[in-house]
Amino acid sequence: MKFKIDENLPVELAEMLNSEGYDASTIYWQNMGGEPDTNVALVCKAEDRVIVTLDIGFANIRTYPPEQFPGIIVIRSKAQDKLTIIECFERVIPLLKQELLSQKFWIVEKDRVRIRE
Repeated sequence: MKFKIDENLPVELAEMLNSEGYDASTIYWQNMGGEPDTNVALVCKAEDRVIVTLDIGFANIRTYPPEQFPGIIVIRSKAQDKLTIIECFERVIPLLKQELLSQKFWIVEKDRVRIRE
């Protein structure tokens, strides 16, 4: 499974995924900083990568229908400091081995992960 970490998230998320054997890249590593969401979405589709983001625009299933993507993960947290985001994302790693992500939309919160098809 391949992932693209949006520019609004710490690179440690990509490092976590890579250490678990996944293929994770970041917007910055690919020199895509400042690209519009629509471009990021197109690149993720072309590269068959799950987008991981804080951007709630990706939660709009009319604009970004989950069935048209390798997967979308939106992290929702009141606090958006690096440590909080990393702690939220840590709950995703074990779920990747249990749940299918392809063509699904995951909302990751502090205390839960919601999965929508």
